[in-house]
Amino acid sequence: MKYDAIVVGGGISGLTAAAFLAKAGQKVLLCEKESRCGGLVNSFERDGFVYDGGIRALEDSGVLFPMLRSLGIELDFEKNHISLGVENHVIRVNSEEDVDNYQALLTNLYPESREEITEIVRQIRKIMHYMDVQYGIDNPIFLDFKEDAAYLGKVILPWMVKYAITAPKIAALNEPVVDFLKKFSQNQSLLDIISQHFFHATPAFFALSYLKLYIDYYYPLGGTGVFPAKLVSFIEEHHGEIRTNTKISSLDPTNKVLTDEKGNRWEYERLIWAADLKTLYKIINPAEIPDNKFSQAFTARKEELRGMTGNDSILSLFLGVNLPKEYFSNIATEHFFYTPSKAGQTQAGEIPATAERETVKNWLDKYFALTTYEISCPVLRDPALAPANKTGLIVSVLFDYQLTKAIELAGWYEEFKSYCETQMIATLSTSIYPGLSEAVIHQFSSTPLTIESYSGNFQGAITGWALDNDPIPAENRIPKIMNAVKTPIPGIYQAGQWTYSPSGLPISLLTGKIAADQVIKDLRKRK
Repeated sequence: MKYDAIVVGGGISGLTAAAFLAKAGQKVLLCEKESRCGGLVNSFERDGFVYDGGIRALEDSGVLFPMLRSLGIELDFEKNHISLGVENHVIRVNSEEDVDNYQALLTNLYPESREEITEIVRQIRKIMHYMDVQYGIDNPIFLDFKEDAAYLGKVILPWMVKYAITAPKIAALNEPVVDFLKKFSQNQSLLDIISQHFFHATPAFFALSYLKLYIDYYYPLGGTGVFPAKLVSFIEEHHGEIRTNTKISSLDPTNKVLTDEKGNRWEYERLIWAADLKTLYKIINPAEIPDNKFSQAFTARKEELRGMTGNDSILSLFLGVNLPKEYFSNIATEHFFYTPSKAGQTQAGEIPATAERETVKNWLDKYFALTTYEISCPVLRDPALAPANKTGLIVSVLFDYQLTKAIELAGWYEEFKSYCETQMIATLSTSIYPGLSEAVIHQFSSTPLTIESYSGNFQGAITGWALDNDPIPAENRIPKIMNAVKTPIPGIYQAGQWTYSPSGLPISLLTGKIAADQVIKDLRKRK
């Protein structure tokens, strides 16, 4: 069977690419290794509780809603409200003006650093203004130049002038957020509290704009899994083909043939790789690329990626509790970043270099008492997502893949998971949620190894490449994002979180659309 285009990877980027290819009338096949599509955008049900298995809410950033409108897909959304809490101090982030409340929160915690906090918040306000420019419009990638001509003339062109002025200022803030903050304070606890719920080495411009980004999150009624389900339906309605449980084992770029583990073969004119990027370079034999120029470029890229590491992963605790949703809404909103101690995560010490039980458990005790928890209550957005008078919680912390892998190899992985669950519940029960431990109906957890197995992502990374890779093996200049989807092999494009950094849902959608546009352009030229 021969296709105009094959998309490998049924995560949100691959689904986006396949949807736009199908909309354009191309004969498209999407291959996904799991039994269903969605990747880290998914929901599942357990005993009447609906949980989001990956991303907790959807960020617009001028990308999500234009993408849905372009495809004609309708989804019912609730605004996703975010709270920030440290110890017994909790603020709700409803608008940009809440930066004042954030400043007050920090000042209450660290009165000795009042002047430093004032300057840091001044920097936050400045960066938020830059983000107003960067994300303040509907991304033109999803606009129709004929249908949206008025918008392009009245909005896009003036915006381009503002962006040209702002882009260099954003680029100058590309250093890790902690390094940036150290210019204004040496209070390590303060620096931890501001930065520890971000990935290691997150650029300052991205991290310090979060109060702006937090008011741009939405939750689809029914759970985040409704979103990929809509894309699957769209692709199939437009005569695209989806094959799940299909893991690609080899790729012949010369003859343009894909083969899966079961021996099935498919031919393609163009290919979009929206799966784990290192896997792409594993399944292609450079010797099968007859053009020496392309073979050398491919080999060089493969070697470049060899030593690169994935970004942070997460450990998640799923709880069904015998407490009504009002118990939680009286404390915080449906999406809550909570830190039980102002001491700061640095006090826990370095991640253990050994998987020895007592060493790891001693560190975990400190880590869970100090780290920042991302807590999501789906039922506060949609009452149908939990049984009556009960609440489902998803509680996540950033967690190291290598340590988790070492524990598995040491033979106490299940004990480790149970220990983490117990410590996380105990920490929350003795701080922000009194009585939580007595109300637990069921509990289970996922680790970086779970994410690696389910998503196929190298090292269980949830947002592509580690931000301290030097250099980061992905494009990170907004003006160059159109080129980010190219690979060293003609006719093969890449899309998703490994393509652009820092990554997230908007980048996955954006690169999926850009890759699809490139393929459509190529195919029309051939015809």
